[in-house]
Amino acid sequence: MNDKQALDRRDFLGSITKAGILSAVGLAPVAKAAASFVEAPLAGEHKFLCPPYLQNPAPTGMTIMWLSNKQCYSWVEFGETPALGTTANNSKEGLVDAYDRIHRIRLEKLKPNTTYYYQIKSKEITEFQPYKLTYGETISSDTFSFKTPEANPKEVSWLVMNDIHDRPKSIPHLMGLNKDPYDFVFFNGDVFDYQEDEQQIIDHLLIPAGDSFASGKPFIFTRGNHETRGKFRRELGNYFDGNYAFAQTWGPVHFTVLDTGEDKEDTHPVYAGIVNFDQYRIEQAERLKEIVKTPAFKKAKFRVVMMHIPHYYSGDWHGPMECRKHFGPIFEANKIDLFLAGHTHRFGIHQPVPGQHSYPIVIGGGPKDGNRTLIKVHATQKDLKLVMLKDDGSEIGKVELKSKR
Repeated sequence: MNDKQALDRRDFLGSITKAGILSAVGLAPVAKAAASFVEAPLAGEHKFLCPPYLQNPAPTGMTIMWLSNKQCYSWVEFGETPALGTTANNSKEGLVDAYDRIHRIRLEKLKPNTTYYYQIKSKEITEFQPYKLTYGETISSDTFSFKTPEANPKEVSWLVMNDIHDRPKSIPHLMGLNKDPYDFVFFNGDVFDYQEDEQQIIDHLLIPAGDSFASGKPFIFTRGNHETRGKFRRELGNYFDGNYAFAQTWGPVHFTVLDTGEDKEDTHPVYAGIVNFDQYRIEQAERLKEIVKTPAFKKAKFRVVMMHIPHYYSGDWHGPMECRKHFGPIFEANKIDLFLAGHTHRFGIHQPVPGQHSYPIVIGGGPKDGNRTLIKVHATQKDLKLVMLKDDGSEIGKVELKSKR
């Protein structure tokens, strides 16, 4: 495996059939970042707006992202010990990224299954003229660490949250329920009610995720129907390094993630004629037909699909019925093993039903206290075990599968 097999948002669905690794086993930060990410910057203060967060991992690569309140040139210092020793920035076509506030640095040529320590650094650019660039203050984080995945992992564990709906305290609360090792966190849509501005993304996702886990372990994000709403919806993808829809293999599991879009008709007055989700779902279905033909899908010990809107158990609204029409027959014909969704705010584990779906459908709950859930999944070469926890830590139900391949 190599970094070309990692996810790339700029090539939408382009790497969807490549075999690769979704995520990395991370370590807790060596130390919390010294600065407070909750308090707004003071007048003239140069500050990070969120902790660093990990994205798009591979056995030999990892993307580190963060935000600053001023336009900067940024870089990462990293190494196999806390002494660091190596510097990385991001460049394209001869130009190093600079005069940015959203920082995305890809670490390349890493060793598989290896712990790396890192610091983020941002140097303010106070003047950027054609022939004169003036730097200001440089700010640095404390040291964090992560671990790259194995080149050929034999197992994978991940956590799933969905339907947070702008309740940022739910993220650390649900993460606190888990006591087992895990490799990545998957946000299965509707983290937000709608997309209002950047501050909402910082306050309601990047800070609580960074404080809870994301500086040491990656997260993967796909949209729910609520992330398609609001004036800032088109900018949301800039804050992640990966696609909303993709397919990848990690060890025994082939993951297919789909972006289910809105749940109303494209012609609904609230969309004012500027959405095209029906066509988008058709395009994904066509790509899905190609995915299921790949050796990675066919040979996987377990075939797992994750998307926000379930195609059963979510009523007869337009979105669910479109998903059933376009995706359901492909799932059934190609014998997926497990399906994970959210959207309904009614948690449940639905066992196979002849004539409808031959695989378990697991729907996470949310967003209110008493109805929030954390889904935990662990897969080996022979077994896949899923447990759903309610937000009081009690077990709601489980799924246990044996590999059929």
